[in-house]
Amino acid sequence: MIEIFSTDKDEVIRSLVATGRVKYEFALENLLPLLDRFGEQRKKQSRSFYTRLKADIITGCIMPPITLAFVNDNFDYDMPKNEVREFVTRHISSGYILDGLQRLNTLSEAAEAENFDKDRSLHLNIIIAKKYDLLLYRMITLNNGQKPMTARHQIEMLTRGAIDLSGFSLPVATEKETEGTKIPGAFRMSDIVEAYTAYLADNVNNQNKKIIESKLDEILVGRVMDSDLTETNVSFSQILSEVERLSAVPENKEWFRQVNNLIGFTVGAKRSISFISIFSPEKFCLQVEKFDKAFSSINPSKVNVGKFRRELAAFFFKEIDKFHTDDLGSVEAAFFEQTLTE
Repeated sequence: MIEIFSTDKDEVIRSLVATGRVKYEFALENLLPLLDRFGEQRKKQSRSFYTRLKADIITGCIMPPITLAFVNDNFDYDMPKNEVREFVTRHISSGYILDGLQRLNTLSEAAEAENFDKDRSLHLNIIIAKKYDLLLYRMITLNNGQKPMTARHQIEMLTRGAIDLSGFSLPVATEKETEGTKIPGAFRMSDIVEAYTAYLADNVNNQNKKIIESKLDEILVGRVMDSDLTETNVSFSQILSEVERLSAVPENKEWFRQVNNLIGFTVGAKRSISFISIFSPEKFCLQVEKFDKAFSSINPSKVNVGKFRRELAAFFFKEIDKFHTDDLGSVEAAFFEQTLTE
Protein backbone atom coordinates (compact mmCIF):
# COMPACT_ATOMS: atom_id res chain seq x y z
CA MET A 1 0.00 0.00 0.00
CA ILE A 2 1.35 3.40 -1.03
CA GLU A 3 0.42 6.68 0.64
CA ILE A 4 0.85 9.96 -1.28
CA PHE A 5 1.23 13.14 0.77
CA SER A 6 1.74 15.85 -1.87
CA THR A 7 2.20 16.46 -5.61
CA ASP A 8 3.78 19.25 -7.63
CA LYS A 9 5.22 19.96 -11.08
CA ASP A 10 8.92 20.43 -11.84
CA GLU A 11 8.81 23.12 -14.53
CA VAL A 12 12.40 22.52 -15.64
CA ILE A 13 12.22 18.81 -16.40
CA ARG A 14 8.48 18.96 -17.06
CA SER A 15 7.78 16.17 -14.58
CA LEU A 16 5.34 15.39 -11.80
CA VAL A 17 6.96 15.16 -8.37
CA ALA A 18 5.28 13.58 -5.35
CA THR A 19 6.12 12.61 -1.80
CA GLY A 20 4.79 9.55 -0.04
CA ARG A 21 5.60 6.50 2.00
CA VAL A 22 5.31 2.72 2.06
CA LYS A 23 5.81 0.05 4.68
CA TYR A 24 9.14 -1.76 4.85
CA GLU A 25 7.37 -4.96 3.78
CA PHE A 26 6.12 -3.29 0.58
CA ALA A 27 9.58 -1.85 -0.13
CA LEU A 28 11.27 -5.23 0.20
CA GLU A 29 8.72 -6.89 -2.07
CA ASN A 30 8.40 -4.18 -4.72
CA LEU A 31 11.33 -1.74 -4.59
CA LEU A 32 14.26 -4.03 -3.85
CA PRO A 33 13.83 -5.97 -7.14
CA LEU A 34 14.17 -2.68 -9.06
CA LEU A 35 17.86 -2.52 -8.14
CA ASP A 36 18.53 -5.23 -10.73
CA ARG A 37 17.00 -3.27 -13.61
CA PHE A 38 20.28 -1.57 -14.54
CA GLY A 39 23.34 -3.34 -15.83
CA GLU A 40 25.67 -0.68 -14.39
CA GLN A 41 24.39 -0.05 -10.87
CA ARG A 42 26.67 1.30 -8.21
CA LYS A 43 28.64 -1.43 -6.56
CA LYS A 44 27.53 -2.36 -3.08
CA GLN A 45 29.62 -0.91 -0.30
CA SER A 46 31.35 -3.33 2.03
CA ARG A 47 29.12 -4.96 4.63
CA SER A 48 30.80 -2.93 7.39
CA PHE A 49 30.06 0.35 5.60
CA TYR A 50 26.38 0.28 6.55
CA THR A 51 26.59 -1.74 9.77
CA ARG A 52 25.54 1.29 11.82
CA LEU A 53 22.56 2.00 9.57
CA LYS A 54 21.46 -1.62 9.74
CA ALA A 55 21.47 -1.47 13.53
CA ASP A 56 19.58 1.84 13.46
CA ILE A 57 16.92 0.43 11.14
CA ILE A 58 16.33 -2.47 13.50
CA THR A 59 16.16 -0.05 16.43
CA GLY A 60 13.62 2.13 14.59
CA CYS A 61 15.28 5.03 12.75
CA ILE A 62 13.61 6.97 9.93
CA MET A 63 15.81 6.76 6.83
CA PRO A 64 16.09 9.62 4.30
CA PRO A 65 13.60 9.22 1.43
CA ILE A 66 14.24 6.81 -1.44
CA THR A 67 13.87 8.41 -4.89
CA LEU A 68 11.62 6.34 -7.13
CA ALA A 69 11.26 7.43 -10.77
CA PHE A 70 9.11 6.50 -13.75
CA VAL A 71 9.21 7.36 -17.43
CA ASN A 72 5.81 7.52 -19.09
CA ASP A 73 4.56 9.89 -21.77
CA ASN A 74 0.93 9.37 -20.85
CA PHE A 75 0.24 11.12 -17.57
CA ASP A 76 -1.37 14.35 -16.36
CA TYR A 77 0.76 16.83 -14.39
CA ASP A 78 -2.34 17.73 -12.39
CA MET A 79 -3.16 14.19 -11.30
CA PRO A 80 -4.72 14.20 -7.82
CA LYS A 81 -3.00 12.20 -5.09
CA ASN A 82 -5.26 9.19 -5.44
CA GLU A 83 -4.46 8.91 -9.16
CA VAL A 84 -0.74 9.23 -8.48
CA ARG A 85 -1.07 6.38 -6.00
CA GLU A 86 -2.86 4.29 -8.61
CA PHE A 87 -0.22 5.16 -11.24
CA VAL A 88 2.68 4.14 -8.98
CA THR A 89 0.94 0.94 -7.92
CA ARG A 90 0.18 0.01 -11.51
CA HIS A 91 3.68 0.79 -12.86
CA ILE A 92 5.81 -0.16 -9.85
CA SER A 93 7.65 -2.92 -11.72
CA SER A 94 8.91 -0.42 -14.32
CA GLY A 95 10.27 2.06 -11.80
CA TYR A 96 13.87 3.12 -11.25
CA ILE A 97 15.65 3.72 -7.97
CA LEU A 98 17.58 6.95 -8.57
CA ASP A 99 18.71 7.42 -5.00
CA GLY A 100 18.75 4.98 -2.10
CA LEU A 101 20.33 1.85 -3.51
CA GLN A 102 22.59 1.32 -0.48
CA ARG A 103 19.74 2.02 1.94
CA LEU A 104 17.51 -0.58 0.28
CA ASN A 105 20.30 -3.13 0.34
CA THR A 106 20.85 -2.40 4.02
CA LEU A 107 17.11 -2.64 4.69
CA SER A 108 17.16 -6.08 3.09
CA GLU A 109 19.92 -7.19 5.45
CA ALA A 110 18.15 -5.69 8.46
CA ALA A 111 15.00 -7.63 7.55
CA GLU A 112 16.80 -10.84 8.48
CA ALA A 113 16.88 -9.84 12.16
CA GLU A 114 14.30 -11.43 14.47
CA ASN A 115 13.18 -8.09 15.93
CA PHE A 116 12.84 -6.35 12.52
CA ASP A 117 9.55 -4.42 12.27
CA LYS A 118 8.21 -4.81 8.72
CA ASP A 119 5.41 -2.31 9.39
CA ARG A 120 7.64 0.73 9.85
CA SER A 121 7.55 3.46 7.19
CA LEU A 122 9.95 4.17 4.33
CA HIS A 123 9.51 7.63 2.82
CA LEU A 124 9.59 8.21 -0.93
CA ASN A 125 10.30 10.99 -3.38
CA ILE A 126 8.57 10.11 -6.65
CA ILE A 127 9.33 11.56 -10.09
CA ILE A 128 7.25 10.85 -13.19
CA ALA A 129 8.95 12.14 -16.35
CA LYS A 130 8.04 11.97 -20.02
CA LYS A 131 11.64 11.36 -21.20
CA TYR A 132 14.63 9.53 -19.77
CA ASP A 133 16.84 12.38 -20.87
CA LEU A 134 15.09 14.82 -18.54
CA LEU A 135 15.16 12.30 -15.72
CA LEU A 136 18.90 11.93 -16.11
CA TYR A 137 19.32 15.70 -16.23
CA ARG A 138 17.66 15.95 -12.82
CA MET A 139 19.67 13.03 -11.50
CA ILE A 140 22.96 14.66 -12.50
CA THR A 141 22.18 18.21 -11.38
CA LEU A 142 20.87 17.14 -7.97
CA ASN A 143 23.17 14.26 -7.15
CA ASN A 144 26.51 15.37 -8.59
CA GLY A 145 29.28 15.15 -6.05
CA GLN A 146 27.74 12.30 -4.09
CA LYS A 147 30.04 9.30 -3.91
CA PRO A 148 30.74 6.77 -5.13
CA MET A 149 28.69 7.40 -8.31
CA THR A 150 30.08 10.02 -10.70
CA ALA A 151 28.03 11.81 -13.34
CA ARG A 152 29.59 9.64 -16.04
CA HIS A 153 28.63 6.48 -14.13
CA GLN A 154 25.09 7.82 -13.77
CA ILE A 155 24.95 8.27 -17.54
CA GLU A 156 26.25 4.77 -18.13
CA MET A 157 23.68 3.37 -15.72
CA LEU A 158 20.64 5.19 -17.05
CA THR A 159 21.59 4.59 -20.68
CA ARG A 160 20.30 1.04 -20.16
CA GLY A 161 16.91 2.58 -19.52
CA ALA A 162 17.12 5.31 -22.15
CA ILE A 163 17.65 2.68 -24.80
CA ASP A 164 14.93 0.08 -24.67
CA LEU A 165 16.81 -2.54 -26.66
CA SER A 166 13.68 -4.65 -27.02
CA GLY A 167 12.31 -1.99 -29.34
CA PHE A 168 15.33 -1.91 -31.63
CA SER A 169 16.70 -4.43 -34.09
CA LEU A 170 20.18 -2.95 -33.75
CA PRO A 171 22.53 -5.50 -32.20
CA VAL A 172 24.20 -3.87 -29.19
CA ALA A 173 26.85 -5.78 -27.27
CA THR A 174 28.23 -4.98 -23.82
CA GLU A 175 31.94 -5.21 -23.02
CA LYS A 176 31.24 -8.42 -21.12
CA GLU A 177 29.58 -9.97 -24.16
CA THR A 178 32.47 -9.02 -26.45
CA GLU A 179 35.21 -10.09 -24.05
CA GLY A 180 37.49 -12.47 -25.90
CA THR A 181 35.33 -12.47 -29.02
CA LYS A 182 33.78 -10.18 -31.61
CA ILE A 183 30.12 -10.02 -32.57
CA PRO A 184 29.98 -9.17 -36.30
CA GLY A 185 27.87 -6.11 -37.07
CA ALA A 186 27.14 -5.28 -33.43
CA PHE A 187 27.31 -1.82 -31.91
CA ARG A 188 29.29 -1.55 -28.69
CA MET A 189 27.30 -0.39 -25.68
CA SER A 190 30.24 1.78 -24.64
CA ASP A 191 29.93 3.64 -27.97
CA ILE A 192 26.20 4.15 -27.43
CA VAL A 193 27.00 5.55 -23.98
CA GLU A 194 29.52 7.97 -25.50
CA ALA A 195 26.94 9.12 -28.04
CA TYR A 196 24.38 9.61 -25.26
CA THR A 197 26.90 11.60 -23.23
CA ALA A 198 27.47 13.83 -26.26
CA TYR A 199 23.71 14.24 -26.64
CA LEU A 200 23.29 15.26 -23.00
CA ALA A 201 26.26 17.65 -22.98
CA ASP A 202 25.55 18.92 -26.51
CA ASN A 203 29.27 18.56 -27.11
CA VAL A 204 31.23 15.97 -29.09
CA ASN A 205 34.40 16.18 -26.98
CA ASN A 206 33.85 14.70 -23.52
CA GLN A 207 36.93 12.51 -23.14
CA ASN A 208 40.40 13.78 -22.26
CA LYS A 209 43.02 11.51 -20.74
CA LYS A 210 45.12 14.55 -19.84
CA ILE A 211 42.51 15.72 -17.32
CA ILE A 212 41.91 13.88 -14.06
CA GLU A 213 38.55 12.10 -13.83
CA SER A 214 37.09 14.30 -11.09
CA LYS A 215 37.78 17.47 -13.08
CA LEU A 216 36.48 15.92 -16.29
CA ASP A 217 33.33 14.92 -14.43
CA GLU A 218 32.91 18.51 -13.24
CA ILE A 219 33.26 19.78 -16.80
CA LEU A 220 30.74 17.24 -18.06
CA VAL A 221 28.17 18.24 -15.45
CA GLY A 222 28.66 21.88 -16.35
CA ARG A 223 28.04 21.11 -20.02
CA VAL A 224 24.88 19.16 -19.25
CA MET A 225 23.55 22.00 -17.10
CA ASP A 226 24.38 24.57 -19.80
CA SER A 227 22.93 22.52 -22.65
CA ASP A 228 19.46 22.86 -24.16
CA LEU A 229 18.40 19.47 -22.83
CA THR A 230 15.35 20.76 -21.00
CA GLU A 231 14.19 22.69 -24.08
CA THR A 232 14.77 20.23 -26.92
CA ASN A 233 11.92 18.09 -28.15
CA VAL A 234 14.27 15.55 -29.73
CA SER A 235 15.07 12.57 -27.53
CA PHE A 236 18.11 10.35 -27.82
CA SER A 237 15.82 7.40 -28.54
CA GLN A 238 14.49 9.25 -31.59
CA ILE A 239 18.03 9.71 -32.86
CA LEU A 240 18.82 6.05 -32.26
CA SER A 241 15.67 5.12 -34.14
CA GLU A 242 17.00 7.02 -37.14
CA VAL A 243 20.33 5.22 -36.83
CA GLU A 244 18.43 1.93 -36.89
CA ARG A 245 16.31 2.93 -39.90
CA LEU A 246 19.25 4.23 -41.92
CA SER A 247 21.34 1.17 -41.05
CA ALA A 248 19.18 -0.84 -43.45
CA VAL A 249 21.98 -0.04 -45.90
CA PRO A 250 25.10 -1.94 -44.74
CA GLU A 251 27.44 0.94 -45.62
CA ASN A 252 25.48 3.26 -43.35
CA LYS A 253 25.57 0.75 -40.53
CA GLU A 254 29.34 0.37 -40.77
CA TRP A 255 29.69 4.16 -40.79
CA PHE A 256 27.59 4.50 -37.64
CA ARG A 257 29.56 1.73 -35.91
CA GLN A 258 32.60 4.02 -35.98
CA VAL A 259 32.15 5.77 -32.63
CA ASN A 260 33.35 9.22 -33.76
CA ASN A 261 30.79 9.19 -36.57
CA LEU A 262 28.03 8.13 -34.18
CA ILE A 263 28.92 10.86 -31.68
CA GLY A 264 29.04 13.58 -34.33
CA PHE A 265 25.82 12.45 -35.96
CA THR A 266 24.03 12.38 -32.60
CA VAL A 267 24.89 15.99 -31.76
CA GLY A 268 24.13 17.22 -35.28
CA ALA A 269 20.85 15.34 -35.53
CA LYS A 270 19.46 17.12 -32.45
CA ARG A 271 18.92 20.12 -34.74
CA SER A 272 18.01 18.39 -37.98
CA ILE A 273 16.29 15.10 -37.23
CA SER A 274 13.08 16.14 -38.98
CA PHE A 275 15.05 16.73 -42.18
CA ILE A 276 17.17 13.60 -41.78
CA SER A 277 14.00 11.53 -41.40
CA ILE A 278 13.08 12.45 -44.98
CA PHE A 279 16.11 10.65 -46.42
CA SER A 280 15.79 7.08 -47.57
CA PRO A 281 18.67 4.89 -46.36
CA GLU A 282 20.02 4.85 -49.92
CA LYS A 283 20.01 8.64 -50.26
CA PHE A 284 21.52 9.04 -46.81
CA CYS A 285 24.34 6.77 -47.94
CA LEU A 286 25.18 9.30 -50.67
CA GLN A 287 25.48 12.01 -48.00
CA VAL A 288 27.79 9.79 -45.95
CA GLU A 289 29.96 9.21 -49.01
CA LYS A 290 30.12 12.96 -49.62
CA PHE A 291 31.09 13.59 -46.00
CA ASP A 292 33.85 10.98 -46.09
CA LYS A 293 35.28 12.29 -49.37
CA ALA A 294 35.31 15.84 -48.01
CA PHE A 295 36.88 14.66 -44.77
CA SER A 296 39.62 12.85 -46.68
CA SER A 297 40.88 16.23 -47.87
CA ILE A 298 42.15 16.92 -44.33
CA ASN A 299 45.80 16.02 -43.71
CA PRO A 300 45.67 13.34 -40.95
CA SER A 301 49.26 14.02 -39.90
CA LYS A 302 48.41 17.59 -38.94
CA VAL A 303 45.29 17.11 -36.83
CA ASN A 304 43.63 14.95 -34.19
CA VAL A 305 41.64 12.84 -36.63
CA GLY A 306 39.09 11.54 -34.11
CA LYS A 307 38.34 15.00 -32.73
CA PHE A 308 37.95 16.49 -36.22
CA ARG A 309 35.74 13.65 -37.38
CA ARG A 310 33.38 14.13 -34.42
CA GLU A 311 33.25 17.90 -34.86
CA LEU A 312 32.80 17.88 -38.64
CA ALA A 313 30.20 15.11 -38.54
CA ALA A 314 28.20 17.20 -36.06
CA PHE A 315 28.65 20.29 -38.25
CA PHE A 316 27.72 18.46 -41.46
CA PHE A 317 24.56 16.81 -40.13
CA LYS A 318 23.45 19.87 -38.20
CA GLU A 319 23.43 21.71 -41.55
CA ILE A 320 22.36 18.76 -43.67
CA ASP A 321 19.41 20.72 -45.04
CA LYS A 322 21.99 22.90 -46.82
CA PHE A 323 24.79 20.41 -47.45
CA HIS A 324 22.62 17.74 -49.07
CA THR A 325 22.42 19.81 -52.27
CA ASP A 326 26.01 21.12 -52.16
CA ASP A 327 28.66 19.56 -54.34
CA LEU A 328 31.83 18.01 -52.91
CA GLY A 329 33.90 21.15 -53.47
CA SER A 330 31.47 23.28 -51.45
CA VAL A 331 31.54 20.83 -48.53
CA GLU A 332 35.36 20.72 -48.63
CA ALA A 333 35.42 24.53 -48.54
CA ALA A 334 33.05 24.57 -45.57
CA PHE A 335 35.23 22.03 -43.74
CA PHE A 336 38.28 24.17 -44.48
CA GLU A 337 36.59 27.20 -42.90
CA GLN A 338 35.62 25.15 -39.85
CA THR A 339 39.19 24.00 -39.29
CA LEU A 340 40.93 27.34 -39.81
CA THR A 341 41.06 28.13 -36.10
CA GLU A 342 42.68 24.81 -35.20
